[in-house]
Amino acid sequence: MTGSFKDPVHIVGAGLAGAEAPGQAARAGVRVVLHEMRPQRMTEAHRTDGLAELVCSNSFRSDDAANNAVGLLHAEMRRLGSLIMRAADANQVPAGGALAVDRDGFSAAVTRALQDHPLIEIRRGEIDGLPPADWRNVIVATGPLTSAPLAEAIRKLSGEDALAFFDAIAPIVHKDSIDMSLAWFQSRYDKKGPGGSGADYINCPMTKEQYDAFVDALLAGEKTDFREWETNTPYFDGCLPIEVMAARGRETLRHGPMKPVGLTNAHDPGTKPYAVVQLRQDNKLGTLYNIVGFQTKLKYGPQQQIFRTIPGLGNAEFARLGGLHRNTFLNSPKLLDGQLRLRAEPRLRFAGQMTGCEGYVESAGIGLVAGLYAAADARSQSLAPPPATTALGSLLGHITGGHIETIDAGARSFQPMNINFGLFPPLATAPTRKPDGTRLRGNEKTVAKKQALSARALADLDRWIAEHLQVSAAA
Repeated sequence: MTGSFKDPVHIVGAGLAGAEAPGQAARAGVRVVLHEMRPQRMTEAHRTDGLAELVCSNSFRSDDAANNAVGLLHAEMRRLGSLIMRAADANQVPAGGALAVDRDGFSAAVTRALQDHPLIEIRRGEIDGLPPADWRNVIVATGPLTSAPLAEAIRKLSGEDALAFFDAIAPIVHKDSIDMSLAWFQSRYDKKGPGGSGADYINCPMTKEQYDAFVDALLAGEKTDFREWETNTPYFDGCLPIEVMAARGRETLRHGPMKPVGLTNAHDPGTKPYAVVQLRQDNKLGTLYNIVGFQTKLKYGPQQQIFRTIPGLGNAEFARLGGLHRNTFLNSPKLLDGQLRLRAEPRLRFAGQMTGCEGYVESAGIGLVAGLYAAADARSQSLAPPPATTALGSLLGHITGGHIETIDAGARSFQPMNINFGLFPPLATAPTRKPDGTRLRGNEKTVAKKQALSARALADLDRWIAEHLQVSAAA
């Protein structure tokens, strides 16, 4: 392919979805114009002008394709030549069973790949309303921090109010300020992951008294004030601020990010911690660690005061404190068709978190699918959707039609969703026996089911790629 198609694909926004989509279109020989408003206009959460900047965690979560739905999504995207996964693999840092990345190296790799591609043009500047009418093939991937003028234009066009929720950011600590005479290195259950050793997290133990005092401080700490129009905005359960979790019950944190299971205090092996705070490596040099699950809306002063009561973090120096930003997403099952196009104006296709998926990889995955659809449109071709049995297909199905509305016709119950095996069609026959013929028992059945779902997904995806995708030999 030479990229001779007359009309380019215009992509608005260069986060995870907006950075993934251009590579897929360009692989099909289609010209792309990628629009990114930073650095001319920044957001509440971004700090650089880099493409695909990670503003929350640096983790892409589990990389286990056989037993975990997000790991399966990783594998599917790799099979489709994902730029996001290629950059993540090249910039991974140890994180137990997860795929975590050096966030600066990751963003730089994505930016460089897009800048260097001959069929991709990057234009810096805000699109402050609906894309011009002569842009016939558009992907809007502006994410949870869509600028107000564009969000309002989309809202008016769709005839629906966008739903919103808050997404909170975890703090990052300088490793050399952590007291390792109190903390220790260990992955939960000593699990090894990509590039890991089984001792990839820093663990800070708490006694019951310390935990109770910590919960009290979280509940009493001064929080970020909401504006009047934000007060009824719901949180997404997968990214709750830690103080919101604490308010749901004193033991909630011990069964969430501070659970003590699978860990043995290296300094006191005979004593089981009542709760454990974990920190995960945040950059390739290993100089920065983020506090896992500690997204917060506490003000900066209380954050430092409260988090320094954690054993091992008494003298913690923070490279970044936690924060809070507003997320916006569409009621996609009503507004979008099966190819992610806005029903009210099909030249506009949406991708990423704005469609109602949640998570870095999920956002990039929907960007990948949007890029494939846009490329097919540019080539005046049709493209069958990825099989519903795949992670990509099941996630697409949830966004564009898999959601069940509540009985109340006026209710707006559609919510963002991480990829999970619950979105997949059931197996025709659930496995009941091991390879040696003996019966599966207890949790073995669940494990076997997940592995069967994953194997089916990858086999179906491979067939779909062979039957439906034409990739440029020069890609």
